Amino acid sequence: MTNAAKHVDDVQRALQAGAAALSPVAASWSRSSHLHSLSPERDLLPQRVEDAELKRDRDALGRLLEAARPSLDQIFELVGHAGCSVVMANNDGVVLERRGKMADDDTFERWGLWTGTVWSERSQGTNAIGTSIVEGRPVVIYKDQHFLSRNTVLSCMTAPIYDEYGSLAAVVDVSSCRPELSEEFARVICSLAVDAAHRIETQNFNLAFAGNRIVMLPEAAKRAPTLLAIDKHDIVIGATYAARKVLGLPPARKLNVPAPELFGQNPEESDTFDGAERGVLLRALERNGRNMTQTAKAIGLSRATLYRKLTQHGLLNDAEI
Repeated sequence: MTNAAKHVDDVQRALQAGAAALSPVAASWSRSSHLHSLSPERDLLPQRVEDAELKRDRDALGRLLEAARPSLDQIFELVGHAGCSVVMANNDGVVLERRGKMADDDTFERWGLWTGTVWSERSQGTNAIGTSIVEGRPVVIYKDQHFLSRNTVLSCMTAPIYDEYGSLAAVVDVSSCRPELSEEFARVICSLAVDAAHRIETQNFNLAFAGNRIVMLPEAAKRAPTLLAIDKHDIVIGATYAARKVLGLPPARKLNVPAPELFGQNPEESDTFDGAERGVLLRALERNGRNMTQTAKAIGLSRATLYRKLTQHGLLNDAEI
């Protein structure tokens, strides 16, 4: 039995045994067969989109692509010598950016890992790009874990990239055609792809909310970027995917949530005119070195009025008389 025939037999037996509930790979095989009507023996080259469609897709992710380029370059510097290509695809599986060595270009173009090709599950069955998009998580699809027999020469490691609204917008993928790549090393490479995806998310978030205050939640120690964007009115206007998961916020185009409510403060106690005035006074004192004269001038009060308000709020000891 040839390797291709054995792979087809393995896939069919897994599907007949109902293994989808036991394995994420088998679940993807099931989607490939039953949902997308694909057969593992089909020699199905990836579809290529027209140049005009590729340009529209690239334009749609303009800022995210800009944020991604340094990280794509960086990860390629780490893995390119091992015969790996690095691509970034949108959430339809269309490859928008690619990094590869010229010596490997013919191989990767022949297998379809090229700018403009489509690697959705609908198009290519189980593959790291398409399966990561469907499942919203990092995925390693190692050789014969692919659905189509023609793709079993590939080892692919993919991580999702979420945009500033917490929606899955793209993926970064590292792939190899070299038979000597071990599954253990493939998982190491996948961790590099995850790190690259997180750097891209962070850079894109900073660009999207430039000029606003960016706050990192303590959960950032768990590796994923848990960032909030807070405007000058103390309103949370943006949050990364990981931050939304921590705070129970759904993906949305916009956020307009008072920061005290997200941080567990009682809005009835903190969101009052007295509370707001006290905050203004404290911030003005700090900006002006706690000097009464400079603080009064900065916020447009007489020194006597400032003295009275500081006394009213119990802040007089914080000022230099």
